[in-house]
Amino acid sequence: MKRRNFVLGAMGLGAAALWWKKPGDHGAPYAPYFRALNAELKRSGPMEPVMVIDLDRLDANLDRVVRTLAAAGKRYRIVEKSLPSPKLLEYIAKRAGTTRLMSFHQPFLSHDADFFPGFDVLMGKPLPVRAAAQFYAGLKGGFDPARQLQWLFNTPQRLRDYAELARGLGTRMRASLEIDVGLHRGGARDARDLKAMLDVIAAHPQQLEFAGFMGYDAHVGMGVPPVLGSARELLDKAMARYRGFIDVARRDYPSLWRDDLTLNSGGSPSYALHAHETVSNDISVGTALLKPTHYDIDTLKEHVPAAFIATPVLKKTGPLELPALEAKSRIFSWWDPNQRETFFIYGGWWLADYEAPQGLQFNALFGHSANQEIVTASPGVQLNVDDHVFFRPQISEAVLLQFGDLVVVRGGRIVDRWPVFSA
Repeated sequence: MKRRNFVLGAMGLGAAALWWKKPGDHGAPYAPYFRALNAELKRSGPMEPVMVIDLDRLDANLDRVVRTLAAAGKRYRIVEKSLPSPKLLEYIAKRAGTTRLMSFHQPFLSHDADFFPGFDVLMGKPLPVRAAAQFYAGLKGGFDPARQLQWLFNTPQRLRDYAELARGLGTRMRASLEIDVGLHRGGARDARDLKAMLDVIAAHPQQLEFAGFMGYDAHVGMGVPPVLGSARELLDKAMARYRGFIDVARRDYPSLWRDDLTLNSGGSPSYALHAHETVSNDISVGTALLKPTHYDIDTLKEHVPAAFIATPVLKKTGPLELPALEAKSRIFSWWDPNQRETFFIYGGWWLADYEAPQGLQFNALFGHSANQEIVTASPGVQLNVDDHVFFRPQISEAVLLQFGDLVVVRGGRIVDRWPVFSA
């Protein structure tokens, strides 16, 4: 300590202040969970970038969702885009005891009809009418859209377009209406907007059947500064708006109203809060089952991460060296102990955050690479060639499609490989 004080005194106050900003050593070896997972992947994995799904962790998250919604008398609808693997969806549906899906993409909808011919499907976003036409043109098997599929509509014109398609196909389509409960992402904003859509349905009884509402509330739980209201307060406001739309439909369109309509709402950030309201009857949840980093939020604090990208270390080259600055590069590793080891990994540039071992960091001076990403760390990480670097995806839907078959583990051991949907 005396020597450090002497050095700082000799450096002067300005240099001393700079010294105190010198990065500390953030490196640490694998925690036990990742040490065991690394050993299993080295023993039985493909030694290439993979998406790992931990079924034990998934089960814990799923069981929490099911218990919460069942206690509130809500039906659970699986969000397929966040879990885009037929076997993964099948596993979740069986464990949760549900046959309800929410789909967002016409090719995925076609997969759903093939893989799950007995399921009820609600579209989570409105699609161009040509996308719907393509779905019907490719439809085969026992899935009956007239009974099992709810298209989502946000404008009267889109309803008229689909009514014309239904007339040409000689079929009837179930119409769920998007309502704005505070997110302001489209759909009916008020009673006038809603009536304009219900009028189209009422005018086309042979082509359109009113099936319910979809009121997405992603602003509840995330995305809105706390100063503007707590998650509970925001949900209360959203459900008050939702109830207003219900009242309009029930009062002014009694011939369209039925007690078995789908009143869908929720989402991963807000599902638990819906246990306290009595407006909705159908709650969609997907990403919360895997909990990527974008969902590290208060309303999901009881959930655990269940999806990890794992990729092998290809090269270990010592302190960071930058092209054309070889001799001068040592300043970086002298200043920052977290640049005293350099690793090149298999692949990279994913929408993901470093997870294990602790203290890995991206080097902005070197830049990204989707082929061999550079990762720096201190020697404390104790990584070697053929060990795995673990990431947590930031979101689930798009990232899960980038690695081929999902590597499924239980009890720390690989138990299966599950294909994903074709993108």
